Amino acid sequence: MVIMAVLAGVVIPQFSTSTDDTKKSAVQFNLRIVRSVVQTYRGQHGQMPLVNDTQILGDVLTNKTHIDGTVDNTNGVYGPYVDDFPANSFSNSGSIKLITNDPATSGDVTAGGSGGWLYNKNTGGVWLDRDPGYDW
Repeated sequence: MVIMAVLAGVVIPQFSTSTDDTKKSAVQFNLRIVRSVVQTYRGQHGQMPLVNDTQILGDVLTNKTHIDGTVDNTNGVYGPYVDDFPANSFSNSGSIKLITNDPATSGDVTAGGSGGWLYNKNTGGVWLDRDPGYDW
């Protein structure tokens, strides 16, 4: 019984670290993808993705758009840039919080670790909505 307790004390923390490493790798991969498609959008449209009260970044990147950035899956000629907007592997949230800082700061991060991504619509900067992680 004592041996089992000792093994559990050694193995469980290592498994937890391994899980966090996997999540970190996945989120860093998704971050590179999102940053890349934002720049592809910018190259095709001559501006950062149009994000406003009716269009969120995920909608703009997963649908067809006109040159002015409006989403139109019937007549749009650009995109979609990704099939599905990825979720933050740590929170399982694909939400996008608009920020004005570039780069993101710890003050931009959603409290409680429930956020998805941070996005500056003026610069096209994208970061993980997590601390640690906003500075990756």
